Amino acid sequence: YHLPGVATIDHGYCCPGSTGDLISKLEHFELEPHSAKVSQRLPKVKGETEENDGMKSKVISFMKVPMMFLFLYMFVCSLDVLSSAFQLAGGKVAGDIFKDNAILSNPVAGLVVGILVTVLVQSSSTSTSIIVSMVSSGLLDVNSAIPIIMGSNIGTSVTNTIVALMQAGDREEFKRAFAGATVHDCFNWLSVLVLLPIEVASGFLNWLTKTVVESFQLESGEDAPELLKVITEPFTKLIIQLDQSVITGIATGDESLRNKSLVRVWCKSTTYMVSGNLGNISKHLFVNSSMSDLVVGLILLAASLVVLCTCLVLLVKLLNSVLKGPVAKVIQKVINTDFPYPFGWLTGYMAMVVGAGMTFVVQSSSVFTSAITPLIGIGVISIERAYPLTLGSNIGTTTTAILAALASPGDKLAAAFQIALCHFFFNISGILLWYPAPFMRFPIRMAKTLGERTSKYRWFAVLYLIICFLLLPSLVFGLSMAGWQVMIGVGAPFVGILFFIAIINCLQNRSPDHLPKKLQTWDFLPRWMRSLKPMDSFITNATLTKYKRIYNLVNIKNAMEEEYDKSIVHHNKKRCGDGNVLF
Repeated sequence: YHLPGVATIDHGYCCPGSTGDLISKLEHFELEPHSAKVSQRLPKVKGETEENDGMKSKVISFMKVPMMFLFLYMFVCSLDVLSSAFQLAGGKVAGDIFKDNAILSNPVAGLVVGILVTVLVQSSSTSTSIIVSMVSSGLLDVNSAIPIIMGSNIGTSVTNTIVALMQAGDREEFKRAFAGATVHDCFNWLSVLVLLPIEVASGFLNWLTKTVVESFQLESGEDAPELLKVITEPFTKLIIQLDQSVITGIATGDESLRNKSLVRVWCKSTTYMVSGNLGNISKHLFVNSSMSDLVVGLILLAASLVVLCTCLVLLVKLLNSVLKGPVAKVIQKVINTDFPYPFGWLTGYMAMVVGAGMTFVVQSSSVFTSAITPLIGIGVISIERAYPLTLGSNIGTTTTAILAALASPGDKLAAAFQIALCHFFFNISGILLWYPAPFMRFPIRMAKTLGERTSKYRWFAVLYLIICFLLLPSLVFGLSMAGWQVMIGVGAPFVGILFFIAIINCLQNRSPDHLPKKLQTWDFLPRWMRSLKPMDSFITNATLTKYKRIYNLVNIKNAMEEEYDKSIVHHNKKRCGDGNVLF
């Protein structure tokens, strides 16, 4: 608009004092070149940022797959080193235990020996190979070796139970992982509780395997290569190399090996001659160490557990990152879905074939079951699908003993092959007991109960490991060595009480009206007998007492320092008189 009496200049801009209206002057507006460039660049900067973010996310997603394989490789290598560490720490003790034939002639003691030795060396392959060597050398008969084989089946399941403890940070993951790990334990324990008495009473496995061996025309062969070792040995042999023949030699009575170290020591240079050919010897980390086997074993045990835990945590995080959303749903659907009707019953048996094949490739049921435990924890594999995979793994691990038996001398080949077949038929018999009929799949229900319990009370997992793999076998071993009368006198009432409790629990859940009113619940018992809550409070208080004391001491110290500072301030104010503070 125009102010009266004010001179104006038509300079082309629409402002007070300009002639013309706003609309007519719009065509005179032009953006400055700098402003135009900025306005043109703004959308491009945003687009370039989105494009860079997209490329970055694609690169990260692409790198997750090789990182998963790297962590899995380090995880498997740490399991191998962990087994070596246990053998260094307890291998000679295991050899001494196997040496006592008076103990091994007792079937219950033999079972416990199999459990303890396998826990000590962390490898059922090692313990079963020692048993086969003892049978092939004539130091142990097949009848005495069968309970030891059963015990080794139980002892090997401790590894994946330890691995499940690494997922204790998340309650739901821990519940699934612990259930998936302990389903192996439950199957082995139930199979032993049923098949060991049958074997002692009838010699069923001994007769069956002897019949099978007599039908074969056997010839001595060589050990087949362990395919997993081809991948892991280039790394693990740089850390430690063991001479496992020392354990076998001690078990078979060779006293000259008692003072020999399990650690391989090379006295020559890095080259040697074998049949006129020049070869290489790769040295390992402890080749010239002056430390004892126990010290080396403890060092490797600590280091391998750190690597194992780290790799497992990172592997679980990567799996959670990769297997999420639609990808996780697809994988879960593929793995956990049954075959279409009417072939749905074949799904579990196909899973057994897969588990047996994978275990045959890696030559270790511990590695296979430990590898699927994190997948069970994050929910990719259900407990119902993990169960047949574990049963197949139990069958696959028997190939180690069979291959060891086929390398036996010709005159002892039949006996060695027979005990290896006992391992195979024991697992087959357990599968026939606890899998074909769905209502007989007690290991799944038992494992789920244990998972629920450990998710509520996490300390229960450690207590379970200590009781099932150390205290209970040791107690049974002591009772069996005291004689049959003592063992039956103590064991029969204990088993009777457990059987009574199981029946009452079943009736309480299904038909409580058939029970007396007092037995319809366990409320009449003291709380510590029917609940883990009192023990949980005790353990929690005992664990936190030390930290509470430290916390209280820190609070007292801070309060004393505060009172001291106040007294100094008050004293200085009194000296100054004017309210100023001197420090």
